[in-house]
Amino acid sequence: MLRVGATGLRTRPLRAWLSALGIAIGIAAMIAVVGISSSSRAELDRQLAALGTNLLTVSPGTSMMSGEVGVLPYEAVSMIGRIAPVTQVAAVGQVPETNVYRSDRIPEGQSGGMTVCAAELAMLETVGAELADGVWLNEATSGYPAVVLGASAAEQLGITGAGVDVYIAGQWFSVVGVLEPVVLAPELDLAALVGWEAAEAYLGFDGHATTVYTRTEDEYVLDVAGVLAATADPSAPDEMSVSRPSDALEAQQAVDSAFTGMLLGLGAVALLVGGVGVANTMVISVLERRSEIGLRRSLGATRGQVRVQFLAESLLLSALGGLGGVLIGTVVTVGYASSQGWPAVVPYWASVGGVGATLFIGAVAGLYPAIRASRLSPTEALATQ
Repeated sequence: MLRVGATGLRTRPLRAWLSALGIAIGIAAMIAVVGISSSSRAELDRQLAALGTNLLTVSPGTSMMSGEVGVLPYEAVSMIGRIAPVTQVAAVGQVPETNVYRSDRIPEGQSGGMTVCAAELAMLETVGAELADGVWLNEATSGYPAVVLGASAAEQLGITGAGVDVYIAGQWFSVVGVLEPVVLAPELDLAALVGWEAAEAYLGFDGHATTVYTRTEDEYVLDVAGVLAATADPSAPDEMSVSRPSDALEAQQAVDSAFTGMLLGLGAVALLVGGVGVANTMVISVLERRSEIGLRRSLGATRGQVRVQFLAESLLLSALGGLGGVLIGTVVTVGYASSQGWPAVVPYWASVGGVGATLFIGAVAGLYPAIRASRLSPTEALATQ
C-alpha cells in the first residue's frame, strides 16, 4: 500500500516537492526556534557551572526616610569577610563625577556613560573575570596611576590592548590591562578600574565601597544572603540591597523563553499553511485521477483500499516534509550555535514531535480527499476518460 501511495508522488514530483516544502518550512522554523533556545540555555548553564551561582552582591539602597542613597561603612568588607561560609570578598567604589577619556582634547560631557571605580585586588578572582590583554592590578601598580578597562569601555575608547594612556581627572593613567566581558558583573564592562590607593591619592576617592562582591559556599548561599545586609551595615540594614547575579541571568532566560513561545506560534501558523497545501494537493490529485480510481474499482479494489491508498499518499507527502524540516531546522541550529560559540542542542522530543505533528496534519489533510476518492463509483469515474 505504501508503494502504491508513493506512485502518485513519483508521477508528479514537482507538485509533491512544493507541497512538502510548505510542511518543511513550518517544521524547520519550530525546530530551529526550540534548538536555538535550548542551545542558549545550555550555554547559560555552562557559564553558570564555570562561574558559579554562589556570588552575592551588596550595595547601598535608597533610604525610605530621606530618599537619599545610603553609604556602606568603611568596615563593611572586613565585617562581611568574617561570615563563616564566605570564601572570598572584594569591593569596588565608584569615584563620583570622574570620567575617562581617550584624549585631553575631548569635551567633558562626552564620557560615553563610562565610570571610574576603585577596585580591590581580589575583585578579579571574586567575580570570575578574565583578562583579554595585559595584567590585573597588583601590589606594585595599585598605588600608581594605572588602570584596567572593562570590555565595553575599551571598545568605546578604541583601545584593543595594554600599553596606551587614558585621561582621567586631569592626568594620564597607563592602561595595564583590558577585561573580557564579565558575565556575572556586567556593570564592570563600562568601568575604568584603578587601584584603591591610587583612587584615594589621585582622584579624591572617599574610600567608601559602592558594591561588595561576596563568594560563599554553595550550600549556604541563601543563609549568607539573609544576613548580608545586616552585616554590611548593622545601623541601617534596610537601606542595603542584596542581589544574586545568577538570578538575573536566569530571569533573562525566562524572558527569552516567552519570546521563544511567540516564535513557536509563528512556526505553527507556517505548519498550518503547509497542511492546507497538502490538502489542496490531495484534492486536486483526486480530481485528476478519477479514471485511475475507476479502473482500480473495476478491477476489484474496495472502497477501503482506495481510501487507504490516498491516505497513505498524504502521509508520505507530510512525512517527507517533516523529515526535511527536522533536517533543515537542525542544520540551522547547529550553524547558529557554532557561530555564537554555544553547544548545539536539539531536544529529541522536538524532532520526534515535529515528525509526529506532520503525520497528524497529513492524516487530517488527506482524510477528506481519501474519503471522496473512495466514494466514486467505477462507472462515474471511468466516464471522465
